Amino acid sequence: MKALVIGGTGPTGHLIVNGLLQRGYLVAMLHTGRHEVAEIPPEVEHIHTDPFSEDALRQALDRRTFDLTLAAYGRLRRIAEVMRGRTGRFISIGGAPAYRGYMNPTVLRARGMPVPTAEDAELVPIEEEDAKGWRVAQTERAVFDLHPNATHFRYPYLYGPYQIGPREWCVVRRILDGRQSIIVPEDGLSLSHSAYVENAAHAVLLAIDKPEMSSGQIYNCGDAHLLTVRQRVEIIAEALSAEIEIVSMPWQFAVPARPMLAQPRTTHRVLDLSKIKAQLGYADVVAPERALAITACWLKEHALPPGGSDEKVLQDPFDYRAEDELIAAWKALCANMPEVKFDREPGYTTTYSGPGGKPRSGKWS
Repeated sequence: MKALVIGGTGPTGHLIVNGLLQRGYLVAMLHTGRHEVAEIPPEVEHIHTDPFSEDALRQALDRRTFDLTLAAYGRLRRIAEVMRGRTGRFISIGGAPAYRGYMNPTVLRARGMPVPTAEDAELVPIEEEDAKGWRVAQTERAVFDLHPNATHFRYPYLYGPYQIGPREWCVVRRILDGRQSIIVPEDGLSLSHSAYVENAAHAVLLAIDKPEMSSGQIYNCGDAHLLTVRQRVEIIAEALSAEIEIVSMPWQFAVPARPMLAQPRTTHRVLDLSKIKAQLGYADVVAPERALAITACWLKEHALPPGGSDEKVLQDPFDYRAEDELIAAWKALCANMPEVKFDREPGYTTTYSGPGGKPRSGKWS
């Protein structure tokens, strides 16, 4: 069996390529050749060309055909056109921004995406609402027009080795720089789906293993359980044997936290994984807590160059002077907040039995 992987040098690429080899495929990788990954074994064929150019693709592939094509990079619509009639199976990787409200939650009433968001949720309907999300949704439709039996994955944000512009670096660098505090919005309670690279690759390989079940299907992809922003900071700090104060502020003040959330709202982005679990038997191969610790340690050993291209992607200036000034101003504001007396202080309802809740009315026996 012959497989063509378009891409293969990204964060999940080598994991998928090696998974295909383990399943007995002869694998060819088509990519630019600008980056090579040590984990790719020598028996893999490399086809170096521009995956964004339809003419370059046609010229590089000539009349070759494949049993399986996995498109993980390049201009997906053009790739789908080129591979029509050349491949037995077509598997493509796109993104969760196809969902309406992912990039622009203000268009939904109530504001924000449904929690969780299933594969049949509304996609971006018009370009004026969200140009990127609209293009992603249109590309999905084009793929299935050309390959009705394709399998398509909606990736969320990926984390792990080789990820470009890793958001975890926002925490890791501050710890490595000896920072004693980090700012999060709204106690860091936002949930935004992500996928550890091994978990995402595992999801794709499950579809390869179950061709009849996955034919013609779209799957959400992501870790089976989510961590809040606060939890992610705490796990990274513990992995790097550091203590760091988490300073919570309202979103409008927590400007330094923008790169960690990667959106101008604290609304949730939670994907429904029921379908991939039921149809393909998906479960995390690496628990998110362990995956995040691995990622933090990897970033420590592979530190990003200050001011380099990856940090430019993150748009985090690491302006510690401004952060210290902001934290001091916030703490002063909180200290000077007047105490407001209520005639009858609001409670947590009689159903709450935790700390500060309603005391017991009788002796337990």
